[in-house]
Parts: sequence; C-alpha cells; structure tokens
Amino acid sequence: MELTVISGKGGTGKTSIAVAIAELERNTVKVDCDVDAPNFYLYYDGNDASCEDFSGGKKVVVDEELCISCGLCQDACQFSAIENGLVDFLNCEGCGACVLVCPTQAASLKEEKTADIFVTDTGKGILSRAEVEIGSEGSGKLITILRKAAKPYTDGKITVSDGSPGIGCPVISSITGTDAVLIVTEPTQSGMEDLGRVVTLCRQFKILIFVCINKVDINKQISTEIEEYCLEKNLLLAGRIPYDDTVLRSINELKPIIFYSESPANEAIRQMWKTIKKEIFKD
Repeated sequence: MELTVISGKGGTGKTSIAVAIAELERNTVKVDCDVDAPNFYLYYDGNDASCEDFSGGKKVVVDEELCISCGLCQDACQFSAIENGLVDFLNCEGCGACVLVCPTQAASLKEEKTADIFVTDTGKGILSRAEVEIGSEGSGKLITILRKAAKPYTDGKITVSDGSPGIGCPVISSITGTDAVLIVTEPTQSGMEDLGRVVTLCRQFKILIFVCINKVDINKQISTEIEEYCLEKNLLLAGRIPYDDTVLRSINELKPIIFYSESPANEAIRQMWKTIKKEIFKD
C-alpha cells in the first residue's frame, strides 16, 4: 500500500507528518517526491545501495571546428541562449531550433544530467530520493523514476511518499497510481483555497482522499470552515493536529515528532494514523 502525503501549498507541515507516519510503521519504504526542495532524507542516516544519473532533457552543444559563425542559430533561438557559437546553458531550453538551421551541422543536442537518484538503506527501510543539479527543475519524469526505484523493496511493506506541494506536474507524478493521499492543510485562507484545488486534482485520478488540518487551533473559524467543506465534499477528515512548539524542536533536532512523549502533536498524529489504517484496511 502506498500513501502519498501532499499539500496544496508549502509550509503546512507535510514532511514532518510524512516522517512521523513512516516511523509509526516498521521498515517502511520511503520516497521523497518533493525533488525541488527535498528534506525527507534529513531525518535518516544510511548507506546508499545504488546511485544513478538522471537526464531530464537535452542541451545544445556546438562543435567549434564545424561552426562558421553564420549567426543563423542566434537568429533562430527564441531564448537568447546562443551567440557567436557560444551556448548559455541556463537559458537553453533544448528546443533544437538551432540544430535545424545550422548549415554545417555544428550544433547538436546532447543529453544533460540534471539529477542523481539514490536508493538509501536507512536501517529502517529503503529511502528513494534525488539530488537535483543547481539550476535544474524537478520534473514529473524524475519523480516517476524515483517511485519505480523503490518498487523492488515494497513487497509486504507500506510505502510513504512525501509529495510536492501544489497541483503541478510533480504532484501529478507523485499521486498517479498511489493507493491513497493524505492532504495536509492549515486553517488559513490560502490553505483552504489550495485545499480545494488539490482535492479537485486528486478526484480526477479517483484516489482515496484523507484530510488533515495541521495547527488546527490557530484559527478556529477557518478550521470549522474546512471541516464543513470536508463534510460537504464527503472527505474523511482523518486528523486535527494542534499547534505544538515541540514540532519546532523536532525539526531543529531532526528527530521525528513521535519520539517526543510530551507532544500533543505526537498523540494527534498517532490517532490520525490509526484512523487512516482502519479505513484503508477495513476490507
């Protein structure tokens, strides 16, 4: 079973909750799908069982010996990425227009490494993660490969994926084919608006949806509105997690919140996970 933890916006506490759930089950498989800002791995030490290069696209390269400085490539480029045969790789989109107009075939497209993919043995299960090159964008293709890299280790285990925030391509790749999603929201106006968008997205994929209100007590009015929204949309509100200063300590110490016995958030997350498991495994 794969549970993907997502949020309509950043900063809702998604990763802290994903780590807590992963720790509540022994030997879980973990996937960090938030490739643009990965931090799931920070909570774990371990040894990399495998590492492979990932190419997210192509960039143009110019053979100086064949280049005759005709300027046709510069005229054809819509991104100001090539001038006098010199390529600005940060601006190059790999569209290939310069390759098409080059009379001497000096310009060509080459695969560009954009990330390293790691499968790490944490001692508490496998973690599939990526390190993206500076200036590169996390893509849906990269996330799909991360999830596939974890598949050989999932037999009989629960997979907990820390998804990307928002509703864009990385989120779509994070939730495609998952068994259930836990949407973490917060009682703010932006949190509620983003919740509606990500619920709409998940329903397009016909995925079982759970909702969690984090820091539920910071705005009781909007918390009530979120609860009413869940009732109206027939969504299971699985958790109500109170604001808890211990969470800040947990983040600073890189220690999952479930190991702080005095934490109200710890107790709320444990209860939420019981609710989710009961619903998922009720058959």
